[in-house]
Amino acid sequence: MEIPVLFLKKNHERRLRAGHLWVYSNEVDTDRSPLKDFQPGEPVALMNHEEKWLAWAYVNPNSLICARIVSRQQDHLLDQSLLVHRIKVALGLRERIYKQPYYRLLFAESDGVPGLVVDRYGKYLVVQISTAGMEVQQDAIIGALNKVVHPSGILLRNDMAVREQEGLERYVEAASGKIPDQVQLAEGDCNFETSLFEGQKTGWFYDQASNRQRLLPWVEGKRVLDLFSYAGAWGVRAAKAGASSVTCVDSSAKALELVTRNAALNSQADKVDTLRQDAFSALRELKHAGERFDIVLVDPPAFIKRKKDLKEGSLAYRRINEAAISILRKDGLLVSSSCSYHMDEQHLLQTLQQASRHRDRSMQLVERGQQGPDHPVHPAIEETCYLKTFYLRVLPSF
Repeated sequence: MEIPVLFLKKNHERRLRAGHLWVYSNEVDTDRSPLKDFQPGEPVALMNHEEKWLAWAYVNPNSLICARIVSRQQDHLLDQSLLVHRIKVALGLRERIYKQPYYRLLFAESDGVPGLVVDRYGKYLVVQISTAGMEVQQDAIIGALNKVVHPSGILLRNDMAVREQEGLERYVEAASGKIPDQVQLAEGDCNFETSLFEGQKTGWFYDQASNRQRLLPWVEGKRVLDLFSYAGAWGVRAAKAGASSVTCVDSSAKALELVTRNAALNSQADKVDTLRQDAFSALRELKHAGERFDIVLVDPPAFIKRKKDLKEGSLAYRRINEAAISILRKDGLLVSSSCSYHMDEQHLLQTLQQASRHRDRSMQLVERGQQGPDHPVHPAIEETCYLKTFYLRVLPSF
């Protein structure tokens, strides 16, 4: 098979040689390789202006990121064989760290498979394909996963909005085996139940697991408020670790049903209660009722999805954390997260400081966390480092 060539403009390969995997449409020499001549997902040979081969990639002429590198070795095209190799390398990292098979198995660019995410729930795998190039490889992906991991079932959760930017349909379907409506997973010394078909992301937020573990030494005998709780991962683990009581807040009735089941599953039903309300309203009502907590957990969805949303999203982060601070006791702990890539660590910390000053409180940063090691960061691709979690002691002003 003859593979077409995608030429770069002069002096536009430096970022790629440094390790990045993305080619932007304005970096392509469209006189020599018109983007309109390519089909979405088509494999290409990436060459610089001097016709020197750089890498194998796949292309989508309709996307701002018009090509993504998949191999820098000329004798290794993207196929099932290469996918088997990448899965084995990724599995080697996870099995070194995790005693049980509950983790993100493949994290897109960071594991050399741009556009592909796979989460592992014991015997079951959930696959998310976000690019046309990986959609073309769907059969090879399923074959490779079956060969390496031997799961009982593989679910395609291809219902993300980002697929529309690639011209792809959104759908959820079983690719192999039979997937139960509910599955169980283990995190720390807790067991949880979730839905792979309807749950947020693929059913669980594995990226926060190590940050939830970091919380546990702080919770003994404390009253905890878990905002944006989803299935209760933070709150139930806090209760199991010795918190005196936990209130989980979420706007989704289905999420709170999971909280209740998960609390019971871990013999914590007497400590965990739920409040169905959006977090902002819940904080107003709790404050008005005179409620106070020792620890408040703020783990919202991304308020900043695009760079142009930075100002408005930053204000949302400040307001939710300011409201959280207002119901903390005098020497309380605020655990605040942001999964918005466009808000970097320093910006988030400054926003939290502003929130504390608006409430005439002082803060001490006592710990910080990022996504777990099953979400490794690619050093050349800053977009792969997205999750920030700060543990802040909130005191009266000084």
